Amino acid sequence: MPEHRPSRASRLRFVAVAAMGLAHAVCATAWAASADCKARLLHELGWRFVPVAASEVEIHPGAPCDRAGLSEAQAAGDLVVKMPAGLDGGARDRLHDELLAHPASVCAYDFLLGAATRRAVDRLVGNRGFRFSAVQVGWIGFGPSGSARDGWRPISLFGRGYRPRGANSRAIEGFYNGQVRGECGLGRQIAQYGAQAELYGMAGFDAEFDADEIVIGTFNRLHSTRSILLGSSAGRFVHDGRAVAAARQGRQAFMGRPGFVFHVFDRSSLDDLNNQAENFVVYDVDAQAAAALRNHGGFEFYNRRNREIWRLARSLQPYRSKRFFERALYERDPALREGLPVQAQATLARLDTALADPFYRGFEIYVHKQGVKPVGFHIVRLLDRNPRTPFRVELALHNLQTTLYERYLAHRIRQCGRAG
Repeated sequence: MPEHRPSRASRLRFVAVAAMGLAHAVCATAWAASADCKARLLHELGWRFVPVAASEVEIHPGAPCDRAGLSEAQAAGDLVVKMPAGLDGGARDRLHDELLAHPASVCAYDFLLGAATRRAVDRLVGNRGFRFSAVQVGWIGFGPSGSARDGWRPISLFGRGYRPRGANSRAIEGFYNGQVRGECGLGRQIAQYGAQAELYGMAGFDAEFDADEIVIGTFNRLHSTRSILLGSSAGRFVHDGRAVAAARQGRQAFMGRPGFVFHVFDRSSLDDLNNQAENFVVYDVDAQAAAALRNHGGFEFYNRRNREIWRLARSLQPYRSKRFFERALYERDPALREGLPVQAQATLARLDTALADPFYRGFEIYVHKQGVKPVGFHIVRLLDRNPRTPFRVELALHNLQTTLYERYLAHRIRQCGRAG
């Protein structure tokens, strides 16, 4: 089950977060760091400083969130600062703080976070021992050897809560290589923690986060812990369930974001309770999908289209067989499609047209145990599992652009300071 369904009133624009809350937090953070360390971190994020004879600083952020990666952003002329050669130390330090709080720096960080998320997800998908829940004792199943073997210790009964037994990195490796059963909510949590581990490196992940900040379990259990995802260490959340702000910002604003696909009608409409919702993290978004989301103002356009897809699919119920919609619309089984009556084939053609939108093809998400697939696959798959209700797509609460971004900057500056 999803842990939260944001209301219309709960949306928070990314630009406001970056320009107000984040800038305040960065300025308020006691970074006893040299100007060289801040400059080095800005260079790592991709900023280029061009000396000029002018007396005023010019910041040219460009549109890095629209790019596929940092090299493309720099080739397009993004992330450039024209800086007077004679700028004094105090002004230079204030400029560095302003740039670290700049929305373009968050986009540059999203290049790193997106790559880290993909590395973590690829490890999880590659582990055949990380299986979906079946008959087991507890919400998370570590098998007869118990959780200690995979680096975790219980903090709640019936497998509903665990924290690392020793090093945080060892606990993450337990999901990369161990034998564990869990449902898609657990998969989402581990993908989010794993992304942080890949972003920091395993040694940095161990040093930066306390073990009781890396908690897995039911979402309700996480709320009462220090979890960096949903507990007291999470800090400030971004509320953008319908992805209005992320769509405006660009494709990189989706990287690593958690979300869920969930049923629209009440539980009485469900035939398969195990597939009433799918928790995910965003794996990648191509340029065409990002453009479509921006043009349509986020997910709500597609949630209305999901309902129309569902209505069309209802007329094909008499022809349903096992995995009918998945085979007909995703795998495009020619024998199945050609064996349908002419009227049913016409309906399939209308469904094909609706699902040909770039969003359904180019917005890739990780769902345990489905792996990495475009969001259109999940909409189609759920037509088979729960045909009596349409499904919605929303982003969950997250702190990737706020608290976790601030912690990453502080960590990198501390590293620089220790290195001298």
